[in-house]
Amino acid sequence: MTHVYDAAEVAQIIPNRYPILFIDYVDEMTANKIVATKNVTINEQVFNGHFPGNPTFPGVLILESLAQAGSILILKKPEFAGKMAYIGGIDKAKFRQKVIPGDQLKLEFEITKFKGKIGTANATASVDGKRVTTAEFTFIVDEAATQK
Repeated sequence: MTHVYDAAEVAQIIPNRYPILFIDYVDEMTANKIVATKNVTINEQVFNGHFPGNPTFPGVLILESLAQAGSILILKKPEFAGKMAYIGGIDKAKFRQKVIPGDQLKLEFEITKFKGKIGTANATASVDGKRVTTAEFTFIVDEAATQK
């Protein structure tokens, strides 16, 4: 399968880096929707402390993975070159099934409204075609923060 962006290209678009860069590649992208993939592996540091002996990928990291997919979609828009996309809010988050090592998360983020620098989106994470997480995101596009 040909990918829109691989991991190296993703790292050129969003500022996240290991161990907090969760997008392995982008499968599809239109003006308002992205489908990306995150491979969940036992080698991830989070499994050392999150339920050792019964490794479960944390729900908050699934939400972060969805937000990173959304950031790629937003920051590839020419008008937002050099900007940052921030989470403004997460509503109606639901976790329907646990995610474990070996799972492949398909991350869908679809912009439903965008006005100025604020927008909303519906997001879904799936494993083997079954929804594991859904949420509504509010996001803000703004200048990149500088380190002091």
